[in-house]
Amino acid sequence: MNKVFAALLFTVLNLFCWPAQANWHQFNYVAMTTPISLVLWEEDALRASYVSSVVFREFDEIEQQMTRYTYESELSFVNRLAAQEPVVVSPSLFSVLSAAMSISELSQGAFDITFASVGYLYDYRKRLKPLDAEIQKNIQQINYKHIKLDNTKRSIAFLKEDIILDLGGIAKGYAVDQGIKLLKKQGIKHAHLSAGGDMRLLGDKRGKPWIIGVRHPRSDKEPALMLPLSDVSISTSGDYERYFIDDAGERVHHIISPKTGKSAKGLQSVTVLAPDTITSDGLSTAIFVMGLKEGMTLVNRLEGIDAILIDEHGKVHYSEGLTRPE
Repeated sequence: MNKVFAALLFTVLNLFCWPAQANWHQFNYVAMTTPISLVLWEEDALRASYVSSVVFREFDEIEQQMTRYTYESELSFVNRLAAQEPVVVSPSLFSVLSAAMSISELSQGAFDITFASVGYLYDYRKRLKPLDAEIQKNIQQINYKHIKLDNTKRSIAFLKEDIILDLGGIAKGYAVDQGIKLLKKQGIKHAHLSAGGDMRLLGDKRGKPWIIGVRHPRSDKEPALMLPLSDVSISTSGDYERYFIDDAGERVHHIISPKTGKSAKGLQSVTVLAPDTITSDGLSTAIFVMGLKEGMTLVNRLEGIDAILIDEHGKVHYSEGLTRPE
């Protein structure tokens, strides 16, 4: 989710989510290259500020650990050494890697954290994409089955050279979940925490549901739809987050298909509702890559999971567990 949608979501929350009371507190931050928003109910303003600092510090620590863009990060260490020997990692990183592998299995490889082996060749700011020959050279490294996790030793090894892991499709969801755990530990019972397109609602809006806007993938003027929600995670992946239009008029965006090494086609956005954000985050990417038919089939067989898919023509599709608006 980009800054425009972040501003839109903050506006939606201001309009719908709480009356003008001093006990609602909103805090904004930037971490993991995305805007973070925390809204919570707390009678003591100073304590609310302290709680927000605890949550935001957690985001910073997770970013320092799981980014591939910093040489000193734990993930970068894995990327450099795991092809030579198994690397023992922290419990938090191993937890995220395990969740990523589970979603890869569930989606038959549509979600794959080795996509960066080709993904790093794209530069959306400079409007650059790799040549087909470059993709074919690197795509052999994209396969989650080249990752070996050892649960006993808590280690990771690569079974092939030149693999690059990127946790951009799941680490923010993990961070949101960790933030909610900290809020609960601090005794907070009503809160909204979002990081880009990933958010989790703690409780309700004191007797009313939170009203959450799902961004329209082709317009910044108004949301595609509004959802009344409580105690749930919601993640949206869209082809509008990082993209450019190439010389042929094709939209080149950041959600890469592991099969082709190119931007996935067929959908404009996928919104997933799940019990936790690490699941909704990973599944929203997986379903986007799978496409409308296969993606919806997956959602409809998963207990406790629902989704809203907007196809390439702008038509909205709902999973079986959701009631369509009149």
